[in-house]
This record gives sequence, C-alpha cells and structure tokens, in this order.
Amino acid sequence: MRLILAPMEGVVDLHMRALLTSLGGLDGCVTEFVRVSNRQVLPERAFKKLCPELDHNSHTASGTPIKLQLLGGCPQTLADNAVKAAELGAIAIDLNFGCPTKTVNNSHGGACLLQYPDQVYRIVAAVRSAVPLAVPVSAKIRLGFNDRSLFMQNAQAVATAGANELTVHARSKADGYRPPAYWDYIGRIREALEIPVIANGEIWSPQDWQLCLAQTGCDAYMLGRGILARPDLALAIKAAATHRHYEPMPWPKVASLLLDYYLTTKPLYPVKFLGNRVKQWLSYLRLNYAQADQLFNEIKKVQNAEVFERALLAHTSEEHGT
Repeated sequence: MRLILAPMEGVVDLHMRALLTSLGGLDGCVTEFVRVSNRQVLPERAFKKLCPELDHNSHTASGTPIKLQLLGGCPQTLADNAVKAAELGAIAIDLNFGCPTKTVNNSHGGACLLQYPDQVYRIVAAVRSAVPLAVPVSAKIRLGFNDRSLFMQNAQAVATAGANELTVHARSKADGYRPPAYWDYIGRIREALEIPVIANGEIWSPQDWQLCLAQTGCDAYMLGRGILARPDLALAIKAAATHRHYEPMPWPKVASLLLDYYLTTKPLYPVKFLGNRVKQWLSYLRLNYAQADQLFNEIKKVQNAEVFERALLAHTSEEHGT
C-alpha cells in the first residue's frame, strides 16, 4: 500500500516535501505544477526552481522519489517539455488535469480540460510517446469540470493514451474542496481500468483511509490537506494498515517541525512576510491541535524575528502537552 504526498501549489514546496518525507510513511511525492505555455520549451531554471531535486536523482533528502508535474493544454508543447524534464533528470512525469483555479482554467489548463476527453487523450499520448519508456507518465484528474458526467471518459482517455497510473481527486471542479469526496466514483474507475489508480480527497485520518479503502479498493492513496493538518498521518495510516498501535505525534514535536521549517525558509522571504509560511501551515494544524490555534494568535501580528522565534521555541516545551 503506497501513500503519496499531493502537489499543492504554494504550499508543498521543496522544504515542505523534505520535511514531511523525512518523517517516514510516504512512498512518493509530486512537485507543484510547472506551467507550460506559448509553445516554448522552458529553460532549465524553470524546472529546477520548482524541482531542485532534479539534481539529486529526483529524490528528496530522505530518499523519497518525486514526480515532476506539468500543466498546460498543448500536446506537443507538453511533450517537448516532458522530454526536457527527463533530460534534466526527472524520473517520472505527471500531468495536471485537476487544478481548479480560475487563472489556470482561463489559460486552458488544469481541470477545464476535463470538458474535452479527446484533448486529455491527445496530451497524455503525446507525452507518453515522447519520453523514454523508462520514465513513467501519470495523470491527475478530478471527476469533471461543471459536473461528474465525464468522469469515466476522462479516466479511460488517460489509460488508453498509455499512462502508467492515474490519480483521481474525488470531486469535480464545481465541487471545489467541499466535503464529501465521492470515493465510490474512484472505485468504479479502478474496476474499469487496468492501470493502477491512486485515490485522493478527504483523507484526514486512518479512519477516513479505511472508509476510502472500502469504497475504492485502491492500494495507493494521495494525501494533501490531511497530512498538513497532521504531519504524521502517513505513519498513522501505515500502522492502521498493519494493525499496529500508533501514538499520535505530540504537539511539542509538531512545534519543533514548525520551528525547523521557519528557520529553513526564513532567509527566502522579506521581513514584511515574516513567518507567513508558518502561519499558513498553522491554519491546517489547528484542525487537529488546539495549541496551534493558540500559537497562531500569539504570532499573527508579530513583526520581530526574535519574538516570533521565542514563541515557536516555547511551544516545543513539554509544558504545552499533547
């Protein structure tokens, strides 16, 4: 049973990938999307900006393999850029048909392509035929754009075009991120396709994973917001899958992760954006940890680095409990 870290634009960057994969339990991850447009092959720096792991055999520092994700609407341009990515060291290519943002969809990329299964087929087929067979090609889709009526056509388009596996986010673009996730659709896709299917959406706990397993029958799952809200979620799910007892990560350990993440990313941002990435992460963590809400309120208006760091450090103390 594989667990994959989801690509989340502006959230799961190099540093977050390194941190979460270092904890264990994750079997793979996917980059934020590299946007491909204007019928041009992007320069090397464009790929390495979002995937510096290309210089390390496309693995994180802890040895977790990473797929490089491309987003765009032109089959030939995507194929040409996939070839370039493979030449730079990408060990797997993923194609984004799931991004719901208006900016992306207005540029003929992401989820809007799910209105045209034939175009989905052409894109996947072009990339699959362009890159070496040793480089797997996968795709991530939602269940549709305005509704879910084309969910099977899009899934079959990906498989028929030669993709090695498919990730399905169990909502349409119109569904956004609102619960529930329609896992039963993924189960129907898995039964219809011969390639592996990865289930994605609303897995926040081992109990959610068990329900998703029951409805999909998948042997691979993608974790997004759930693992940001609970950094040890992959470990907890792996324990549940093997019927082992697992003690959830206590808050002081989570606070230590926050502090490490802050110190790592601090040099990358101007002072006026002090700790913004930490605050962003806390918005997820507060769903599972009351102390995260307390910490957020302590630092939300802090502009002084020393005060900010002292607040984080204080929460690493055992006094803050579990």
